Amino acid sequence: MSDETYTLVVVGAGHAGAEAAWAAANMLAPSQRRVALITMRRNTIGQMSCNPAIGGLAKGQMVCEIDAMGGLMGLAIDDTGIQFRLLNRSKGPAVRGPRAQADKYAYARKVRSLLETRPNLDLLEGSVEQILVENGRCAGVKYTCAATGERRALPAPAVVLTTGTFMRGLMHTGERRTEGGRVGEEPAVGISANLIRLGFELGRLKTGTPPRLDIRTVDLSGMQRQPGDDPPRPFSAMTDLARFPVLEQKPCWITHTNERIHEAIRANLDRAPMYNGQIEADCGPRYCPSIEDKVVRFADKSAHHVFLEPESLESDELYCNGIPTSLPADVQDAMVGGLPGCERAKILRYGYAVEYDMVWPHQIDATGMTKRIPGLFLAGQINGTSGYEEAAGQGLLAAVNAVLYERGEALVRHRRDQSYLGVLMDDLVTKTPREPYRMFTSRAEHRLMLRADNAIERLTPWAHDLGLVDDERWAAYEQRQRDLRTLTDYLQAHSIDGTKLWQWMKRPQVCERDVLERLNGGPVPHDQFLIAALLAEVKYSGFIDRHRRQHERVMKMEHRTLPTDCDYAQVGGLRNEARHVLGKFRPATFGQAARLAGITPADLTVLAISMGKRSD
Repeated sequence: MSDETYTLVVVGAGHAGAEAAWAAANMLAPSQRRVALITMRRNTIGQMSCNPAIGGLAKGQMVCEIDAMGGLMGLAIDDTGIQFRLLNRSKGPAVRGPRAQADKYAYARKVRSLLETRPNLDLLEGSVEQILVENGRCAGVKYTCAATGERRALPAPAVVLTTGTFMRGLMHTGERRTEGGRVGEEPAVGISANLIRLGFELGRLKTGTPPRLDIRTVDLSGMQRQPGDDPPRPFSAMTDLARFPVLEQKPCWITHTNERIHEAIRANLDRAPMYNGQIEADCGPRYCPSIEDKVVRFADKSAHHVFLEPESLESDELYCNGIPTSLPADVQDAMVGGLPGCERAKILRYGYAVEYDMVWPHQIDATGMTKRIPGLFLAGQINGTSGYEEAAGQGLLAAVNAVLYERGEALVRHRRDQSYLGVLMDDLVTKTPREPYRMFTSRAEHRLMLRADNAIERLTPWAHDLGLVDDERWAAYEQRQRDLRTLTDYLQAHSIDGTKLWQWMKRPQVCERDVLERLNGGPVPHDQFLIAALLAEVKYSGFIDRHRRQHERVMKMEHRTLPTDCDYAQVGGLRNEARHVLGKFRPATFGQAARLAGITPADLTVLAISMGKRSD
């Protein structure tokens, strides 16, 4: 048993856990109590279990938001990316998404090295079997030390649980089943039973990963080559453009499936765990489906794109993006061999599906804290989400609130108009996912304001007030604001107003570089990414002003709070369905209540009248 009390214990060191530990350590002065990060294996911290990439549509915006709040994901990918691309470049800035292919081994090392710079963070190897609860509140964890096998208690007033796919994880490749949350790694079994004993309702989800190929056995000559951007755009505001990119840049390649491959898949569906009842989970990721699911759902399509993406500069692995599968090895051999250019390809690791336990997120608040046990926070795939970026954002917010909870201070939430993280958390607590939740720009009604280029303006001051942002990052923020003012003043002084900029941007041949050339010679910052941010603000200014006016009217009710102890059964005039839904989800605000399935405007009117009487 340990008599050391931590401020916070983080369980799991994937992308949610790493971000949570980093944020908590940054909020706490070295002289304050420490943060413990428990992982089953130290060398798997920050590991990319599936796609070796960071960012993408909506996800890239989230990475910029995480960076603006002092997170580590942007720093890590900028140092270890081997291809950077801005997706949706032909569309408006609000729906463009920065993405980077990572060297997955270098990325994990970078995450570990960043965490190791924090003197108040202890990295512990072991497995957690129990959440300790005293007087109805979280009191720490009990875990088994990997080195000694000793069972130890770690007292802490707050715990962030980030188990990923490891809670009763079970991997499937055809008929073969292996316990584990990742290849070669054992599952976390005891924690599921412990959560059930504590009264939590668990569900089961599944996800999948594709085969990996040996690039030396693939003929790339006939494939479409997909290079990165030149110059590339970094994610982090702290990245030095003079030394970016850090690593050698690599292209990806595009091949495709064909009808012969589809026939082989259809002929073996009875051997696919997704279709033969072998997998217990109800649903998999709709927006990243297995190749067998694609063939069945889109029977009219004779081909699907497959993106061959290098996984590292240190290995010959190619990631087959587009064909996640749980089919048997012999079917995967036939499938890969049928891809143009892959006729002689060697499979280094077969694809597999993994099913795992999760906690239905109606049991958490938008702060990440569970409603049942104060001090216990959940982040990442345990909440039913999918993706490194979604996990990292949840980990950061959960850690912030865990530290505030330990201090006895008010917890914080992000609004839907404040960040994609706010959209994510609000969706989780109002719309219970029946499939792994993935972020899209279409989920964000305020996406004109939630761009990658303005994440710093939106979130860095907020993070600075909480102690997440260090002096160096804050100085960079202040310099950026001075540069934006200088640039704006210069444009206005030379009669380059919003109308002219708008006319420029409507012409296809005009881009940020063209504007940059027009400004050469003037006493203004010549950072093309800063100029792009200003142009985006100009482009959307009229729409944003109108949107804000409409939004202000909605916000009068959005943030009106609802009591957490309200007995909805006693609210007269509410329909039975509304009573059930409100009692199950216990929304924190009228805005959250309005987004619950089964709640009507009439229900909200009844609720508002009832709450008004209470306040009287």
